[in-house]
Amino acid sequence: MMLEGKVAMITGAGAGIGVEIAKRYVAEGAKICITGRNQGRLDNTAAMLPAGSVVTCAGDVSKLEDAKRMVEATVEFGGKIDILVNNAAIDPGGSVVDLDPDVWHAVIETNLTGPFYTMKCAIPHMIENGGGAIINISSLASVRVIPTMAPYCASKAGLNHLTNQVALDFGKHGIRAVSVLPGPVRTEMSEHSLGGMASAMGTDMDGVFKQLTCTIPLERVSHPREIAGLVAFLGSPDASFITGETILADGGASMVDPCGASLKMSGASGWGADMR
Repeated sequence: MMLEGKVAMITGAGAGIGVEIAKRYVAEGAKICITGRNQGRLDNTAAMLPAGSVVTCAGDVSKLEDAKRMVEATVEFGGKIDILVNNAAIDPGGSVVDLDPDVWHAVIETNLTGPFYTMKCAIPHMIENGGGAIINISSLASVRVIPTMAPYCASKAGLNHLTNQVALDFGKHGIRAVSVLPGPVRTEMSEHSLGGMASAMGTDMDGVFKQLTCTIPLERVSHPREIAGLVAFLGSPDASFITGETILADGGASMVDPCGASLKMSGASGWGADMR
């Protein structure tokens, strides 16, 4: 029960990683406010959890008034806000030439401006309460770019720096801020994004994820609950001296360069000509 007595707000909790974070936080003793744009999805998540452990607040984090209302709902429900988990995100793609500017703005406003708004509204409550923890769900795509995913990659890279800025500016108030960078995670959003790849490869989603992960050390995609476990730890007192970090949870993908990946795919056991 490493989060016993804690009150958390979790954005984007209607699907994917957000659902698993909500479940894990309650299992660890926290009371939570879950937010998202779809009330029906939030109700589905809440139905998985014990009565009295969760409240929902539908809204759009890219709107300041909604972000403020979400934070206020959290404080009203739990009497305070100890932990903020910014998980809400969207990922439509496009290159800088082909991208519709409206899509660019939508991604930046959800993935980067949204966390700015929620942190802006939550931090004063945390200061009043003597501190808190902010965990921003970024992506491996914030340190490695993906073809034709300009807005997503840029928004997540910006989120890393914004997180560190908060860690620097508010550490004196006992507030910690950390970015979590998942690699490939099998969620509804990732399956939707990769649907075109499945068609192009003439395979199903299992085949796509197998191809995407064949060169990384763990050779598999992650489950959202694996990210949730890390997020629970980072919100807990056991992580009390961790702040301003970008923490990868990517199965080792970030350490494999193209040469290493090619060797792995070829079946070679090493670099030299005498290696087989």
